[in-house]
Amino acid sequence: MTANGNVAPQALTSFELFRDLSPAALDDVMSSARVRRLAGNTAIFDQGETEVRAHVLIEGNVRISQSGSDGAEIVMRFIAPGEMFGTVALFTDRTYPADAVTLTESVEVSWSETDLLELIGRHSAIALNVIRVIGKRLQEVQNRLREVSTQRVEQRVASALLRLARQAGNRTTDGTAIEIPLRRKDVADIAGTTLHSASRILTAWEKSGVLVSRNQRLTIRKPSEIQRIADDSPR
Repeated sequence: MTANGNVAPQALTSFELFRDLSPAALDDVMSSARVRRLAGNTAIFDQGETEVRAHVLIEGNVRISQSGSDGAEIVMRFIAPGEMFGTVALFTDRTYPADAVTLTESVEVSWSETDLLELIGRHSAIALNVIRVIGKRLQEVQNRLREVSTQRVEQRVASALLRLARQAGNRTTDGTAIEIPLRRKDVADIAGTTLHSASRILTAWEKSGVLVSRNQRLTIRKPSEIQRIADDSPR
């Protein structure tokens, strides 16, 4: 962020949607961008909304959740700084398939469908990046489906924490801190289990010193033990 609150084009260089773009191309990207700073617990878009845009998170955390016809809500994934979200809707039925809500104060940048397509026409690297990101997300969904079908619940919870640590982990003196506010229901949803089971497992791991939880922030104190559980390896 610049001093006046704008996003400097060079800030986008490491973000997944704009890798390998030249400085001139990044200037072009920012010329049509809409930048918003949002308070925590603010809706960025709602499931079913048709005024879709391509979004990139600059700062903060975003939760993506989906509701069924019965009103039950499930967390699909979390968005960390540098990641794109909402973009798939532009290439499908132009309807957001889920809700996006900020968990903390956040800064997001977005582009209209027309602007994004024009940018892709001028800078083909953006299209390649979109394909790479969607491919990674599809692989993640396939891995989660395999886990739900073949793994014990402890393995699934461990795998979910490892994914979150890779996505938004920060090394500290206590271990790897996951920089996303997490309810136990969030962990249950992304691990494909019940709130009761997730709470029981996390409580047991806290008691054994494998992880610590403070103010909805999880810190993995023994990553090797979480990895062992995920791999279902003997002690």
